[in-house]
Amino acid sequence: MDRDLHSRLPDSVAPGPAGTAHADAGHAGTRTYLFVAAILTVITGMEFGALYIRALTPILVPLLLVMSAAKFVLVVLFFMHLRYDTRALWMLFTSALVVAIGLVIALTTLTGQFLLFRR
Repeated sequence: MDRDLHSRLPDSVAPGPAGTAHADAGHAGTRTYLFVAAILTVITGMEFGALYIRALTPILVPLLLVMSAAKFVLVVLFFMHLRYDTRALWMLFTSALVVAIGLVIALTTLTGQFLLFRR
């Protein structure tokens, strides 16, 4: 009876030879997650360090935005497992993200907090 049940399951959820599901075969291991966590820690340290370097004051906001975006991408790709989802979900998330970034840039420019062109 158990064999009959597995023959009716789609390949994406049918257990493999070792008893694991095929969908889990492509996911990263513990080593990858620890490596990504180490990278996130280094980027966070760089963000705090950039606040104390006076020479970076003219480019501080764009620099922090780039580092924050890098951290965001790493968290979404690995810890939220977007890297292993279908392309349709990836495109849905990315398009909403692009709209949100555009809205934030437009609003900060409108209020004068982040002027690109000064008079």
